[in-house]
Amino acid sequence: MNSWNDIFGPGSNFERRYIPDYAQLAEQVSALRKLGKKIVLASGAWDLFHIGHATYLEKAKDLGDILIVGVDSDEKVRTRKGENRPIVPESERMMILAHLRHVDLITLKNIDDKKWQLIKTIRPDILVISKTTKSHTQEEIEAMKEYCGEVVIMEPQATTSTSAKIRLLLLDITEKIEIKLQEVLEFVRQLKGGLS
Repeated sequence: MNSWNDIFGPGSNFERRYIPDYAQLAEQVSALRKLGKKIVLASGAWDLFHIGHATYLEKAKDLGDILIVGVDSDEKVRTRKGENRPIVPESERMMILAHLRHVDLITLKNIDDKKWQLIKTIRPDILVISKTTKSHTQEEIEAMKEYCGEVVIMEPQATTSTSAKIRLLLLDITEKIEIKLQEVLEFVRQLKGGLS
């Protein structure tokens, strides 16, 4: 069992706040509930962490006492978002979260986890899901309520997303490559013209 100071004290204390084993996480949650703590759960990829992520987690924490964050594994992110994702590997994404004062405990969500396994393990008082997550139907949201006290659907907290930032970056790179190619093609045309 972790010392509460390891969770609530200063510093990231990643080794203490990251709990990969769901059974051990369930024990921590049980102990926290005995202390009268209200448990909040939020999950996601948290790739290329940005202000929208930080604000989202801050608002999630405001809903209760303890914020547990599930982090999608690299394999899970690749399956959902494509072969080029995540940009930031799972180990770094989890360590970044450990440095946020709003995040209390962190766990990894693996691709082979059963559906809603983390939700069923923690049975949070409040489950926070993003309005932009397209995989949650209204029927699924209602079904999730069986495993938690309340489901809060949170609006995006930024005008951009990680995917949009990646598209902008790629667009900028593509435009620069296009300009260079045009310069090279013009040089080749001039060179050919000089040889005629």
